[in-house]
Amino acid sequence: MKKELGIFILLVVLCAVTASINPRFISPTNLTNMANVIGLFGVFSLGLGLVIITGGIDLSVGSICALTGVLLSMALMEWKWAWPLAALLVVAIPMALGWAHGTLVTRMKMQPFIVTLCGLLLYRGVARFIANDNTKGFGGGEGFAALRSLASGKLLGVPMPFVLLVVIGFILWIVLHRSVYGRYLLAVGRNEEAARFSGINTRLVITGAYVIAGLLTGISGIMIAFYTNSVSPSNHGNFYELYGIAAAVLGGCSLRGGEGSIIGIIIGTALLQVLQNLVNLLGIPSSLNFAVMGAVVLLGVMADQMLQRRSAAIP
Repeated sequence: MKKELGIFILLVVLCAVTASINPRFISPTNLTNMANVIGLFGVFSLGLGLVIITGGIDLSVGSICALTGVLLSMALMEWKWAWPLAALLVVAIPMALGWAHGTLVTRMKMQPFIVTLCGLLLYRGVARFIANDNTKGFGGGEGFAALRSLASGKLLGVPMPFVLLVVIGFILWIVLHRSVYGRYLLAVGRNEEAARFSGINTRLVITGAYVIAGLLTGISGIMIAFYTNSVSPSNHGNFYELYGIAAAVLGGCSLRGGEGSIIGIIIGTALLQVLQNLVNLLGIPSSLNFAVMGAVVLLGVMADQMLQRRSAAIP
């Protein structure tokens, strides 16, 4: 809980500093836009966080977003599918890919980095191939207004992506912190061999984390596709996996596995977006966005290392 409190205090201080520098930060329009983006990135960051807790990684998030966005557009606009069926397709495919990742990691004993790096390249290539490298759009939304409203509308003035983030975050908080599966997940991340000897089905636990990550990536893919209203398969979702990893690390997830919290990941996502917002409000060139994110992640990992050494030194 100390990590979550520390990152929350940092978020509050950063918000206060940003608001004092530029009062537009607390304008209703800016806060609404920021809540929307936090929701868009927070959902798949939660899934990535669960994978990191197992000691794994998923580098294919952005490419899966591109693939699901292309498939969603084609299903709705070209194949004329009913929107529930199209939504089911673009959620089921990432879940199947997550199962494949988990199976390769647990049964073939392949490194998660290699498996998902190959996925990053493979899914991006497939997206570009089926779209003929053309940008896909959604037109005026005829026939699927309900899906568009669920993905990009508002509930009592609050953007739907943020509402979904809160709902999904609450469910995952129960799963991770109040369920047997959550205890197993943390145990596997701390020491997979010891967890296996204690009777835990480590293969099922790890594969389940990748499937959940796929589910949340699919949901994010739908929301992001409607947010942009067009999908360019060559660059849609580029570097999204880095945002997710950064949010998880800032939120207290250790890249060694075995540590992390749902609240921390959400706060980490919010902190990243406030930093991005600060860069924009201060007129800093957007080309420095990744430099800022890289510096923040580096500082977060350094802080985690120092805390680990300090706790190990205390008898």
